[in-house]
Amino acid sequence: MMSIARAQQAAIILIFLGLSTIAASAAEPSGCAAFKWPIDRERASLTAPDRTQLHSGQTLDALPSGAIVLSLKPAAQAALPKQPGRSSAPERFAGFFRVKQVDTAGSYTVALSAAGWVDAVEGDHVLKPTGFSGAPTCDGIRKLVRYELSSGELLLQLSGISTSTITLTILPVE
Repeated sequence: MMSIARAQQAAIILIFLGLSTIAASAAEPSGCAAFKWPIDRERASLTAPDRTQLHSGQTLDALPSGAIVLSLKPAAQAALPKQPGRSSAPERFAGFFRVKQVDTAGSYTVALSAAGWVDAVEGDHVLKPTGFSGAPTCDGIRKLVRYELSSGELLLQLSGISTSTITLTILPVE
């Protein structure tokens, strides 16, 4: 049997552990503060009224200065040019578009309004992200992915999206 003193010690330890867990979770950033980088520019672009409307499979001559609203297709019908880097459920949506000319090589952020997977492809080479960040409780923006882009053609694929459209922006890192 456990002595009363031992039971009290055990209870104090459990209370302390519970309080420290609560304090640690309260200290974690939430909402838009959970992103690793400032998001003001990307968020403003995603929510601005002047957005380029695209259907999956279209080609742009250059990167737009503002956001893109991309109409997606059911994943099974999306006909993505490359195998996505992550598989998704068949009831999800996917799509892609091409940019004929990225004028300036450098670090760019792809910001998404909703959760999803992004693949950036140059030539036949799928680029690895240089960083990513997300916040499920930030209004208007859900995910940021950074890539080092070369000047030239870019293919951007999106998959695992829960809705038939997504808003995104591609902006140079400041």
